[in-house]
Amino acid sequence: MSQDALHPLSGAAVRRLLVADDDPSTRQFLASALRAHGYEVVPACDGAEALALGCAERFDALLLDCRMPRGGAIEVLSSLRRDDNAASRDATALATSAEVPASLRATLLDEGFAGVIEKPCRIASLTDTLAATLGLSEGVRVLDDDAGLRAAGDAGTMHALRGLLRMELIELLGSLARLADDPAALVERLHRLRSACGFCGATRLGTQAKVLQAHVRETRAVVPDALARFRAELEAALAALPTV
Repeated sequence: MSQDALHPLSGAAVRRLLVADDDPSTRQFLASALRAHGYEVVPACDGAEALALGCAERFDALLLDCRMPRGGAIEVLSSLRRDDNAASRDATALATSAEVPASLRATLLDEGFAGVIEKPCRIASLTDTLAATLGLSEGVRVLDDDAGLRAAGDAGTMHALRGLLRMELIELLGSLARLADDPAALVERLHRLRSACGFCGATRLGTQAKVLQAHVRETRAVVPDALARFRAELEAALAALPTV
């Protein structure tokens, strides 16, 4: 998949990220890599600076280290969520840590983090997590007829495959709540869906399925933000697919 598919929206809608880490090398690496992927990044060197920035400025996502001077990830997020006047009170929050035992991962998810990134991390894992929770670029089409024709071979076959996909998506929509309680089953279901989407040019849903699959593998849980984003893309694909 092209990295362009994971870029945030262009122009005035570019996603703003707060990257807070007390290690200068890690902070610079993450900020530079995310800027290269099209995000606007504001760095913070400790918990107090991260909290001040989150209160004063609106960010789409917060990337917070678990262990920082003057407040770690949990303390910063808790303070923001309690402050009705904080500009980033409702921002998506991701936690980072050099060590993520199962107990810490569970605690962070319970505290409202949409993902947990273990350092050193692959940038692909981070961008997949951001795309899973914040969404894809508007440039990724819901249905790509050219891609569908290349995969199916002719318009009649593509139309038939899209009809089958529509029935599959109706079934999947009804089973999402159950799959949310079974991450392994959801990962397997998304694998099958990506194949079906590829055969008929359902590009946007296939891409969202890919990043959600990677996010669930990384987080080892199905978090509400990511599932809601996927549901929205599933419903958009259903609306665009033929009914007969």
